[in-house]
Amino acid sequence: MNGGLVFNETLYPGVEVKYTCDTVIFQDRSEHQDLVLFENPVFGKVLMLDGVTQVTSADEFIYHEMMAHVPILAHGAARKVLIIGGGDCGMAEEVLKHKGVEKLTQVEIDRSVVDFSKENFADFNAPVFDDPRFDLVIADGARFVAETDERFDIVLVDSTDPHGPGAVLFTEEFYRGVHRCLTPGGILVTQNGVPFLQREELVISVRHFSGIYKDAAAYIAAIPTYFGGHMAFGWATDNVEARKTPLDVLQQRFAEADFDTRYYTPDVHQAAFALPRFIGDAVAEGRGDKG
Repeated sequence: MNGGLVFNETLYPGVEVKYTCDTVIFQDRSEHQDLVLFENPVFGKVLMLDGVTQVTSADEFIYHEMMAHVPILAHGAARKVLIIGGGDCGMAEEVLKHKGVEKLTQVEIDRSVVDFSKENFADFNAPVFDDPRFDLVIADGARFVAETDERFDIVLVDSTDPHGPGAVLFTEEFYRGVHRCLTPGGILVTQNGVPFLQREELVISVRHFSGIYKDAAAYIAAIPTYFGGHMAFGWATDNVEARKTPLDVLQQRFAEADFDTRYYTPDVHQAAFALPRFIGDAVAEGRGDKG
């Protein structure tokens, strides 16, 4: 099927984002969601689930680098990492660039998304499937963190927005499940939407974090695909010093990690926690900070 089509994203009430389509590569409905992959002249391959943009080949590196490298380099000694969701495996690719990571467990509810992404996004995820450290588990993420005997230094929740199958991954019960399977000082990072358009998503997540973890916060990145300004990443840990890691320490750890990035730098890492006032206010509200 060739050009002339338009795909609309209507995630945000009152706003409609349109993508022109050069070619529909694949379109189908799985047990869990509607899936379409098409070519756009600006963003390259665009994957949408239930009408919401998930990943594009042109700017996936921003989201994946910032979600993976910030907590791993802040931690400084991460050996075991857990990804909940992340079916396109772009997050896994970034995590596995860290030589110190001994095992990466990825829990994805829908095998068809992983199989599909393996075939269609090999330009960025191909190394994942040949890496012996990668362990793919097809299961419900909320149940996994509630029941696993394993413990992880980093947990990355690369989820859809809090609708449909992804809604459970924004609940207090889920965040408590993550806390129980983190090692002491371990770090949780979550996808928390675009605060300008999804403020309550961030407020509610931080509110849940603050009742469970000693440090509840957020950091940001600018990702063209996710319309509406900065995207927020939720941050939760019992190590209150982790997000204050000095720049010289981050620089040393990044140099020792010895891989190239296109967005992440230690300076960007540190600056990402300096929030615009309206986002900082949302985090403060979630934490219940007094004015």
